[in-house]
Formats: sequence, C-alpha cells, structure tokens
Amino acid sequence: MTADLLFLPLGVAAGAVTQRVTGVGFALVAAPLLVLATGAFDGIILANVLSLLVGVVVLARTWRDVEWRRGILLAVPALAVVPLGAFVARSVPAPVLLVVTGTIVLLALGLVQLGPRTAVLHGTTGAVGAGAASGFMNVTAGVGGPAMVLYAVSTRWEHHRFVATFQFYAVLVNLASLATKGPPHLPPSALAVSVGALGVGLLLGELLSRRVPADRASRAVVVLAMAGALATVVKGVVAL
Repeated sequence: MTADLLFLPLGVAAGAVTQRVTGVGFALVAAPLLVLATGAFDGIILANVLSLLVGVVVLARTWRDVEWRRGILLAVPALAVVPLGAFVARSVPAPVLLVVTGTIVLLALGLVQLGPRTAVLHGTTGAVGAGAASGFMNVTAGVGGPAMVLYAVSTRWEHHRFVATFQFYAVLVNLASLATKGPPHLPPSALAVSVGALGVGLLLGELLSRRVPADRASRAVVVLAMAGALATVVKGVVAL
C-alpha cells in the first residue's frame, strides 16, 4: 500500500482542481488511479466517497446559483436506477462493465462534438434520460459526469449554474450509491491521504476558478469526459 499512497494524492488533488474549475471531472481524473491503487470495487466506492465530499464543499460556496427544480428533475431518475446499478456492479464482471460504460460515454460525447443539431437531451425527457444514465454510471463505475455534460451542452446550460446544480445532484446520488454498496474496505492511511489531497486540490481549484473563462471551462469538461471514458474502456479491455 505504501507505493499506492505515493500516487493517490496526485490523482485526488488533480481531480479536485478539475471539479472546482469545471463543475465536473473529479471522478474522470481520479477514479482510474483510485481503481488502480485499491481495486475496482473499492476504488469506485472511494471515488463515490470523495465525490460526495467535493460536492458538499463546492455546494457550500455555490448554492446561490443552484437551480433546485432542475437539480431535482435530474436527481429523481438517477436515484431510481441506483439500486439496479448496485446489483449490476456486484453481478457483472468489472472489466465488461468498464468497457460498456466507457463506450456509451464516448458515443454520447461524440454526439456533442458533431454540433447543436445532435444535441438530443432536451426538456423533461432529456433531463430524465441524462439523470438515469448518470445515476447508473455513477454507482457502477464511479463516473456520472459525462451524461450531465451531454445534457448541459445539449441545453446550453449557463456554466456557473450548471456547476452549482451539479454539486447538489452529485451529493444526492453519491449518498444513494454509498447506501447501496457500503463504505470502502481500505486502511485508514489511504483514506487520510486521499482526504488531505482533496483539501489541497479544492483550494487550488478555488483560486483557478476565478481566472478561467467559462467557455474554456466548458471545453475542458468535454475533453476531460472523453479522456476519462477512453481510460475506462482501456482499463476494461486490459483486464479482460
């Protein structure tokens, strides 16, 4: 575990910076390293735990910009599929699940890059679809952000309001994910290092968020989502 602890803080801190600046991205950046260091199941649970902490901290700073009704509309379908996702996570071989999840994310984000005419997630139906997809992927792979990115881009959601509302959504969904799977079985040292790195990353992200333009942040969200999805596919293929 000693060698793993050398890598954990780097991934967690980078993920925290990404989350604060772009509104999503913690799990996309940190989850692959967490899975590598602690194993697939515990790594995903640890990603849920840390994502929950990030959401609480960022929400405390951005709650005035939350669109509560929209957040609830996204959260309800996500919470509805969490039990199914938890069952699948325990039943389906992890490599297969990673490949399928990553492929779906790449296809969805590919549609975003083709232009506004391919933005398919509109209105209530789009919100329900995005919420359900995000909730399922969050509990099975620890990565729920890409579906939210697709929805945000499709609806041209104002970035700072998306950031704030996503924190509210993420807190609810990660709580539900942890309730269905339980806590990670890791040594206290790994948890302590992860939480410490999380704090450092959030502080750095707070400083950068005041200097990074919204359009650049939005582009970074999409790039990070694609990178995380590709890493998920590769990780699954290697493990097959």
